Amino acid sequence: MRQTSEPISDRMRFRASLIAVGCVSVLIMGLKHQAASARKWRAAIRQVETHFPARLPPVLFLTDPKRVQHPIEAICALPEGAAVIYRHFGAADRHALGTEMRAVCAKHSVRLLVAADPDLALRLKADGVHWPEARLHASRLWRGHFALQTASAHSVHAIKRAEKAGMDAALCSAVFASDSPSAGRPIGMTRFRRIQRDASLPLYALGGITAQNACRVANVAGIAAVQGLIPS
Repeated sequence: MRQTSEPISDRMRFRASLIAVGCVSVLIMGLKHQAASARKWRAAIRQVETHFPARLPPVLFLTDPKRVQHPIEAICALPEGAAVIYRHFGAADRHALGTEMRAVCAKHSVRLLVAADPDLALRLKADGVHWPEARLHASRLWRGHFALQTASAHSVHAIKRAEKAGMDAALCSAVFASDSPSAGRPIGMTRFRRIQRDASLPLYALGGITAQNACRVANVAGIAAVQGLIPS
């Protein structure tokens, strides 16, 4: 039988050390990527703040139970002055989770809006309500009840409806290609700039917004994202 020149235990230790070095390298690369993404987000948010109304948060984080598994952790990573749009989609634990979100938002100086549920927003003492485009007609019953109300808009007509309804801002989507199952064909930056220029109320760009492209919209609109704001 052929004899090896090294004891098996020495070879195993050597291989283990190589694996450990590789794992550390991957970890370092991941941390550097997170730091670079954080710098890009900060730069984009600062750009939004130079032109966006001071009463509005420069960035919105939209929760999604299917695409964001740990929303509380994501909220903790948001910058001060940001806002969360809590979308519960009728979940049974919506009050409990909303209560937790409210506490975390208050701790981190982040505002909280509840999507399509003004009653829950009142119970949570949330800062406002976000209205899906199909539910905008119901907002007329809640004028003056909240400090902030926003609406989704997937067309120029929808933006005009949001303005007429007295919304503080509209979320225009989808600007870039998005993983959202409800996202339509992306309109792209050229058309979005034209829509923003003609709009008479502040717009947030939504749909495919990431650290890599946030600065492209930050000089003309606010920023709204689902997964793009989560550190990876």
